[in-house]
Amino acid sequence: MGDEGEGEGEGDRSAVRAEESVSGGVDVWSDAVSSHAPDHLLVMVHGILGSTADWQYGANEFVKQLPDDVIVHCSEKNASMLTLDGVDVMGERLANEVLDVISRRPELTKISFLAHSVGGLAARYAIAKLYRHPDSASDGNTKGTICGLEAINFITVATPHLGSRGNKQVPLLFGSVAMEKVACRVVHWIFRRTGRHLFLTDDDEGQPPLLQRMVEDHDDLYFISALRAFKRRVVYANADCDHIVGWRTSSIRRNTELPELPVSSSEKYPHIVHEEHSEAIDDDKCQDCMTECDMDVLEEKMVTGLRRVSWEKVDVSFHSSMTSFAAHSIIQVKYAFMNEGADVIQHIIDHFQL
Repeated sequence: MGDEGEGEGEGDRSAVRAEESVSGGVDVWSDAVSSHAPDHLLVMVHGILGSTADWQYGANEFVKQLPDDVIVHCSEKNASMLTLDGVDVMGERLANEVLDVISRRPELTKISFLAHSVGGLAARYAIAKLYRHPDSASDGNTKGTICGLEAINFITVATPHLGSRGNKQVPLLFGSVAMEKVACRVVHWIFRRTGRHLFLTDDDEGQPPLLQRMVEDHDDLYFISALRAFKRRVVYANADCDHIVGWRTSSIRRNTELPELPVSSSEKYPHIVHEEHSEAIDDDKCQDCMTECDMDVLEEKMVTGLRRVSWEKVDVSFHSSMTSFAAHSIIQVKYAFMNEGADVIQHIIDHFQL
């Protein structure tokens, strides 16, 4: 990711500077003259087998449109094959990378995350590592902080929050129960430890699957408290065409909760077809839901656990796209020649809380 020139019609305020940091990753900021340095850090996290280049378009757009407010860091510590080492290992690396960025920029006061695919799971693990309980926060913040910074936006795009096990959680398997069972047995041959985590087949030292543990607070990792620290939690989910990550898992819903999708009537966001706000459910109601539910037990534990916090849910459809087969990448605008998902990035920017 190299230096970018000025955007059309934006003048000096849209000038973008990108630079590799000494310890890894790419920092992106506006080169325009300003009275102050941006104090809001946006950490962008790529998906499996990805790189910093995957978020190049999104990073540049954020900085062009919010030059005085945001500095973007595109994470690199889990590039390429390192994404196969497991969600927890990825999360540890990401947490250390964020700590390094914060140490280099004392002007920072706020932090947000924007993560694609399995990067969203690594980000959830990382924020649990970085979470500071309000009792130990020097500024007295009653919500807790992420490494001392005010937590603003936690946004995931096509992330398998409920894992990839279960009916149609990986649409590429066509809903075939036999194929899904085979995938559970062989996925670790291809995606190694991360594959075990996604398909909930890991049992490290006899513990429950990692993704199940990641919907509860523990003595050393506050997974739910860390999410609660953020002012906003948003999931962008491909409602159709995504062959890699299913609609339920990316939108944190049960089958019965999937909405009927209208055709988008928005000229500005033609691929945004549905938006809703899901209120947090208290622990007692969560237990009632689990008692009444007849779905996969592990999946239900993850749904109810994650419902302890509120979520904004944005459903995306590329059904009419000529390149809908690549929806998992289009939604991120991963490749320059597939920029049809630019309206999704614009939606994220327009609704980004500063």
